[in-house]
Amino acid sequence: MTREDSVVSYLRFSVFVVTAALVSGACAEPESAHPQATSAHAGAQAGSTQVLDPATRVLDLGALSDMSELLDRIADRRVVFVGESHDRYEDHLNQLAVIEGLHARGKSLAIGMEFFQQPYQAAIDAYVAGAIDEAEFLRRTEYFDRWRFDYRLYRPILTFAREHRIPVIALNLEAELTRRVGEVGIAGLTDAERVRIPAEIDRSDPSYRERIEAVFAMHPSERKQDVENFLDVQLLWDEGMADRAAAYLKANPERTLVVLAGSGHIEYGQGIPSRLTRRLDVPTVTILNGTQRSMDPAAADFFLYPQEIGLPASGLLGVMLESGVDRGGARVQGFAESSGAKDAGIQEGDRIVQIGDQAVSAYADVRIALLDKGPGEKMPVEVLRERKLGAEERLSFQVELR
Repeated sequence: MTREDSVVSYLRFSVFVVTAALVSGACAEPESAHPQATSAHAGAQAGSTQVLDPATRVLDLGALSDMSELLDRIADRRVVFVGESHDRYEDHLNQLAVIEGLHARGKSLAIGMEFFQQPYQAAIDAYVAGAIDEAEFLRRTEYFDRWRFDYRLYRPILTFAREHRIPVIALNLEAELTRRVGEVGIAGLTDAERVRIPAEIDRSDPSYRERIEAVFAMHPSERKQDVENFLDVQLLWDEGMADRAAAYLKANPERTLVVLAGSGHIEYGQGIPSRLTRRLDVPTVTILNGTQRSMDPAAADFFLYPQEIGLPASGLLGVMLESGVDRGGARVQGFAESSGAKDAGIQEGDRIVQIGDQAVSAYADVRIALLDKGPGEKMPVEVLRERKLGAEERLSFQVELR
């Protein structure tokens, strides 16, 4: 059994699941609807110690269930949304547990992922089919340029999909399009750009707008983006992913789709879920991590409470890089405070062209070369260094990863 297998097995037995509906009966109506609540507050004003808090929720701990029971209850849903915080490994292990559990129950699955953009579907298909290896898959999908979260967070899910030939669907629109909308809004798109976005974009939910405006307000003031353009980007993300998911379900009626996306795209059903069911009337279920979240039964159908699990530390060169587009390699722009590369003698301006057995032509190759390396390991690194006169000099260094 591998370390990842043992972690997943451990998580299955350590996670608790609570149905959001269990607490719905404890959600009191506004105070004005309850004469006894008014009386209680009047009593408090008169010095009484008995005060009824209408916001108090009650959770029956005897109703707590486990992952196996959850899977039994959701196995008949056509779409299973499992939210995440992108950098929380335990969230991704729970996503894998859902996928494994449904697969074990005989469901014909597909996995929809926010983390890949639609133009790169062919590369994903080739990887799942076994036609290309992991490194080539990461290069062709431009993963490290377009997502950048530690690939090891998602690796167990993608490995399982490849092993069992489960289709993985790129849900997200390409970043160039959403970036353009951030600049000019949907109304500012050209006709050629507009045909690449969903024809129908629903703006009718005022609570969706309120939530997005609250997120916008938390962004640094130096961001010049207009709030309307910011809203357009969020709408485009959610509508684009919902449109892609609905199209896949229509074309593959035998498949159950497990959608993996950030919790903000799933909570309260306002993001992808309601926009998918607007296009296609199918039974769905939403699952979120309940840790550090108020028990609002409107937020999801199920909350999970996993133990925190961190990835092992990854080994780093301690450099800041700019991908070289003219002559290849990854140019060193600076160094971290603690840098094995700097201590070994690498300088700013050097272009890294080899790490161990991995030739480096761009930033992604550096990440691929270090993917399974840990702090303290030593790696041979070759660079090209410009000289004032003559050709570039190729130099070799032994770098201790930090």
